[in-house]
Amino acid sequence: MKKFYLVIGSLFYAAVVFAQGQSPVKNDPDAKKILDAVSAKFKSFKTVKATFTYKVENTAGKVLSTKTGTVLIKGTKYKVNIVGQEIFCDGTNVWTYDKAANEVTITKFDNESTTLTPQKVFTNFYDQDFLYKLNGQKKQGTKTIQEIEMTPTDKTKPFHKVYVYIDKAAKTLTGTKVLEKSGSRYSYTVNTLTPNTTIDDKQFVFDTKKYPGVEIVDLR
Repeated sequence: MKKFYLVIGSLFYAAVVFAQGQSPVKNDPDAKKILDAVSAKFKSFKTVKATFTYKVENTAGKVLSTKTGTVLIKGTKYKVNIVGQEIFCDGTNVWTYDKAANEVTITKFDNESTTLTPQKVFTNFYDQDFLYKLNGQKKQGTKTIQEIEMTPTDKTKPFHKVYVYIDKAAKTLTGTKVLEKSGSRYSYTVNTLTPNTTIDDKQFVFDTKKYPGVEIVDLR
C-alpha cells in the first residue's frame, strides 16, 4: 500500500529526500510547466473523490494482480479504500485498518514529514525528489495524454523510473507507472476524478463501532 502514496493517493510511499547538487542534470522546463499546472489545478479543489485501478506486472509484462480502490481528499484529510485495507486521516491521526487481521494501527499525522500523502502526490513533491522530462504526447480516445518520465534523485531507492500521465486539456493526472529495480512494474490508473463534492468529515475518522472486535494498536 505504501507504493500508492508515491504515485496517487493518493495516492501512497515514503518520499525521497532531495540532495542539493547531487546531479548536474537540469529538469525539462516543458515538463515543469505541465506538473506545475497539474499542481495548481489540484490545489484549487476543495475536495476530491477519485477511483483508481492498481496493477502489478512481472519483468515479462505478465499481470500478476489487479485491484480497484477509492480515495477521498479534503484539505489535509483523506481516506483510502483498497482491497484488504482502509486508511483514514483526519488531519491529526492516521488509522490503517487491516481487514484480514481485523486490526487497526493508529499513528500521529505529521504534515511536515517526508511521507507523501495523497495531497502531496498531486502537488509539488516532484521538484524535491525527481529529475523529470517530457517524453511527448499521444491520443488516447478523445484525450491527449502527456507522458513525463521521472528519475529519483536518491539512487538507493528500490525504483528507478516513474512515468506520470497527464490529461493535457483537463490538466489532471490520469495514471502512473513505477518501474522497480527488481523488474516489477506497478501501474495506477485514475478511472474517475470528481472535484468539489460534499464529503462529511466523519468519513476521515475510523469508527470502532463499525468494526466489531477490532484489535487496536495505538502507536501515537
